[in-house]
Amino acid sequence: MSKETFNPTRFNKSKNPSFDEVLDVHLSRRKILKGGLGLGAMATFGAFGLAGCNSSSSTAVGGGDTPSATLNFNSIAGSKIDAVSVPEGYTAQILAPWGQPINATATAWKDDGSNDAVDQNNAMGMHHDGLHFFPLNDASTDGLLCVNHEYIDQNALHPTGTDADADGIRSSIDQVRKEIAAHGVSVIRIQLQDNGQWMMLDTDPLNRRYTGATVMDISGPLAHSSKLATPFSPDGSQARGTLNNCGNGYTPWGTYLTCEENWPGYFINTGTTTDEQDRIGLDTSGTTRYGWETLAGNAAERVDEFARFNVTPTGATAMDDYRNEANGHGYIVEIDPYTANSRAVKRTALGRFRHEGCTFGTLEVGKPIVFYSGHDSRFEYMYKFVSEKMWDAADADPTDRLAVGNKYMDQGTLYVAKFDADGVGHWLPLTLESATTAGGTLADSFAALEDIILNTAGAADLVGATPMDRPEWCAVDPITGSVYLTLTNNTRRDDTTGTNPANPRLNNKFGHVIRWDEGDAATDFSWDIFVFGSPADGDADTNLSGLGEFNQFASPDGLAFDKRGIMWIQTDNGADEVKNYTNDQMLAVVPSAIKDADGNADTINSENQGELRRFFVGPNGCEVTGFTISPDYTTMFVCIQHPGNWPYSTNAAEETPVGVDLRPRASVVAIRKNDGSALGV
Repeated sequence: MSKETFNPTRFNKSKNPSFDEVLDVHLSRRKILKGGLGLGAMATFGAFGLAGCNSSSSTAVGGGDTPSATLNFNSIAGSKIDAVSVPEGYTAQILAPWGQPINATATAWKDDGSNDAVDQNNAMGMHHDGLHFFPLNDASTDGLLCVNHEYIDQNALHPTGTDADADGIRSSIDQVRKEIAAHGVSVIRIQLQDNGQWMMLDTDPLNRRYTGATVMDISGPLAHSSKLATPFSPDGSQARGTLNNCGNGYTPWGTYLTCEENWPGYFINTGTTTDEQDRIGLDTSGTTRYGWETLAGNAAERVDEFARFNVTPTGATAMDDYRNEANGHGYIVEIDPYTANSRAVKRTALGRFRHEGCTFGTLEVGKPIVFYSGHDSRFEYMYKFVSEKMWDAADADPTDRLAVGNKYMDQGTLYVAKFDADGVGHWLPLTLESATTAGGTLADSFAALEDIILNTAGAADLVGATPMDRPEWCAVDPITGSVYLTLTNNTRRDDTTGTNPANPRLNNKFGHVIRWDEGDAATDFSWDIFVFGSPADGDADTNLSGLGEFNQFASPDGLAFDKRGIMWIQTDNGADEVKNYTNDQMLAVVPSAIKDADGNADTINSENQGELRRFFVGPNGCEVTGFTISPDYTTMFVCIQHPGNWPYSTNAAEETPVGVDLRPRASVVAIRKNDGSALGV
């Protein structure tokens, strides 16, 4: 594609319908859509009436699919303290904070920051994010926890000061290696003790780190491509490291999926850039996010470990520089947690962009597997991948998990979403034969499928995908099969960029949650908006869902269902109207239990006002992110990222005393009921 094709301000101009027009069309087609594409979650746009709640009443369901869970806790008040808040009768434990050794090689955490790069390479990484629990021995009390580490805070990592000069030029090999090692993923074994506390087994052979320097295999359309060839991997079969690991997922065959999100900021090209580099946003001047490339040529550098972050073409061929290094990033990465020392695999068929989460759809034997992933950036898109192979239930318990990943994740079709005003949507395939809005096909702009994958977002531009308000985490309701997506915010949506049916608010700083049901054809779906974020005192144009004190929220981000049908919504709030009331939080709701007057699943409204409840609030300065739950539902694990002055003790709910200044540490928090029973109900 040409460099002039993408401009984020060219979308959604004056021809887009207003919100009122979308509302009218949607209401008139509601009954047709329910009978047409079978949207089990179709709601009325005219009944966003969710009021404040502080009720412990159970949810009742009549007919149809019935969730096994009913919420049975009081929605808690907001909190602005250096501690977490949980409902009465619950406890919250610090588990696996940043810097905790995962093997005997690392020395214990030092408050003065003197742990070196070797220590960090063998300890929990920084700024925890997505995570998942994988049981061992069919137990809910023994398992492997995979934890993402999104990025670093140099001030916390180097409390005595960073080595960077005023121009961002680095001088300390150990500091930079420590930063690279603090990125990536941790795999740790944890066990529940008799006292109700979880413990990491810090010498378990399954414990390991995948960092920004770990060698990984490339699979799918870009495996062995000349476009991934570097002096380190001349045949294009390998990449070094995984970076900015934000959202996550897992597979039906027992592997972990970690998502590379804001990776472009780690690379720089000060020469002639490529189309895909322009579209995705690589740096072109100054230094990269942390300036790692400025140590290139240092006498202590090993195998171009720093030079590779500068992708400026300087030689005659790709074997003379690292022009292709960034092409090895921007993917879904698969990890087998159960196999020690196994190589992680980058699954290129699922697209290359700023991935935020990866969730598989409802499984049916004899039908393809579907994976959903959003591109977390303003005016970006929602994608799904449909496997070529049909699901075989025998693959749920394989002897070689990564081989099963090869089967389902390396061949298939990648689609991008187009949301229409009438509540119907279309998945647009990203293949050479796909029609573009200009009247041609993608073959007019791309020579091969690997070129489409390298510039996934550019291809999506050409076919006419719907630009969204930062697509974040995706989750699938285990009761109805409906798919939910958080759209965290978009403060740049104005009269110039315009709105669209799925993103109807200008200056959308509060975000919303959208959902859809797949149609009979792989290209069809039906959609609606489940809930709009807002402060409780927002006006009628802002508080479209009628949120109250006990469930007001902004910037929905993390999203997950447990198998009982409870949906958990986490926030990364940047809106002062809500931020001034509460820190980032996690709310719960059972969507399939909410019914309209006809008994159909509906948007939360004034008749079921107590169904969205605040369950958890994080400490000052943090983001609440990542969700996983033990198979018996007695322990929930969430992550606290970039806290301000926390944690004070192993009790995550103990407030840091006034006058005590801590070196903040991201951590996994394990939440349990005092009586050890299933939580949330």
